[in-house]
Amino acid sequence: MTEETPGFDEQQPDVPSGATSDDAEPKADSPSPEEGAAPAGDTGQDVALVAQLDQARTALNERTADLQRLQAEFQNYRRRVERDRIAVKEIAIANLLTELLPVLDDIGRAREHGELVGGFKSVAESLESTAAKMGLQQFGKEGEPFDPTIHEALMHSYAPDVTETTCVAILQPGYRIGERTIRPARVAVAEPQPGAQTVKADETADADDKESGGPDEG
Repeated sequence: MTEETPGFDEQQPDVPSGATSDDAEPKADSPSPEEGAAPAGDTGQDVALVAQLDQARTALNERTADLQRLQAEFQNYRRRVERDRIAVKEIAIANLLTELLPVLDDIGRAREHGELVGGFKSVAESLESTAAKMGLQQFGKEGEPFDPTIHEALMHSYAPDVTETTCVAILQPGYRIGERTIRPARVAVAEPQPGAQTVKADETADADDKESGGPDEG
């Protein structure tokens, strides 16, 4: 026969409503502010990364500026080399053609005297054509105004039929290459006759008086 322990109730006592049983499943606790915040070490790493990025950007800008400067210097160098090359070529051509000017003068004199005939004429015309292809241009004509920048006056006279200093004879033609004069035209010039302007002015005044019916009387 089984003995019963006095005062022992086999049933477990009731758990009051709203109370938490020791056997109930525990609920997940909300994280504390300390647990949700980023660790202090991560913030330091971000600052270091930002600093490194700024340094990299600064270095990139400096290298880019250096590259642009070098590129500009190289372009300027190329332009200088090209200008020098053209200048050297022009000087060489000018020197060569300058040495040929006496020959061209002889050809011109032979043509004036009717001696440019036969094989000599063919050679002379070929030489003149080659010089023209190299840029040589002849200038200087009778009757054009005297210009001291392109003309050299070797003879001087007065003439009543000119109103300004005029080239009346071309003693030796001038030559240029482009805008560069390699020899001025040597010319004879004539100036207006002294007093001719006064006489002409008087004649003009008399003609005006005749057209208006005579000079005004006071």
